[in-house]
Amino acid sequence: MAVIDIKSKIKNINIVIGCTNRCPYCYARCTAKRFHITDNFSVPQFYESKLRLLENPKPLAYLLTGMSDFADWTDEWKMKIFERIARNPQNQFLFLTKSPERISFDCDLDNVWIGVTVTRAAELKRIRLLKENVKCKHYHVTFEPLHEDVGEVNFDGIDWTVIGTETGKRKGKISAKPEWVENIVRQAQTKGVPVFMKEELAPIMGDKMIQQYAPNLICEVK
Repeated sequence: MAVIDIKSKIKNINIVIGCTNRCPYCYARCTAKRFHITDNFSVPQFYESKLRLLENPKPLAYLLTGMSDFADWTDEWKMKIFERIARNPQNQFLFLTKSPERISFDCDLDNVWIGVTVTRAAELKRIRLLKENVKCKHYHVTFEPLHEDVGEVNFDGIDWTVIGTETGKRKGKISAKPEWVENIVRQAQTKGVPVFMKEELAPIMGDKMIQQYAPNLICEVK
């Protein structure tokens, strides 16, 4: 099976750049520092001029939190961004957070997917908190970077899951183990949840790579 780079199907648009989390493995913070994107990555900034990028008439999927956390977005930013999303039902929009306890948000748009990031078992509560604090049509979970066996996962109500390993050269870097990944896959498949393993897992998983998209998330453009 040819391994797919998820970025070829889901495009990043960083309308908000910056994050109050201090994750030691954060690639976005390193990227912002390397390319001098912001003066202080710990202070999220809204780039309103990028809203026009959501207007693509061809059906595409976009991740809008590649360099931010949805929990840090102000109500004003959300209002402007979701107004634009509502005007572009042909496109799908994904969001991620590590702090669902800091969010109170309702959205009934069919093209909005809101999810949480989980790296270890202690963070599994984020899935429950997401469903309690955020009301939307589609929920997803990203296990990236996977730092341990997360144990039992409640996939009820989850539409898609992504699994990835830590990249980069951080001192103390943790690479995912096949059995950690297989545990998640087994539980997701039992619940009928599509699983997408990110391309960095290919050397770890070999011929056990799975790359599935949720129905209606990816539209092939001819």
